[in-house]
Amino acid sequence: QVQLVESGGGLAQTGGSLRLSCAASGPTIDVNTISVMGWFREYPGNRRELVADTGRGGVPHYGEDRAKGRFTISRDNAKKMVYLQMNKFIPADTAVYYCYADYPCALRAWGLGTQVTVSS
Repeated sequence: QVQLVESGGGLAQTGGSLRLSCAASGPTIDVNTISVMGWFREYPGNRRELVADTGRGGVPHYGEDRAKGRFTISRDNAKKMVYLQMNKFIPADTAVYYCYADYPCALRAWGLGTQVTVSS
């Protein structure tokens, strides 16, 4: 099965930036057939919402109005990576960010999450 590992989280200031990375690994037949990759974030109290996702063609889809214009998702199919460039942080961006990947048979893999904390 596909395994995902996130990196790049940490502490940032309001107005600052971070770049999250997510690397997919696993059996070749699974990794090579990943369709959608994206990012959710989870707030205290376990409310989780979609930040952004992208298909194999790289067309981005942003799930939150607050992220539009500030966050950019990108993907490198050759490297089996998805990225989230986050700019112009606001304190409400503080959350645990999870990478996910969809692959055949309606399977979804999740990363363990990376904490992003924005100080005011």
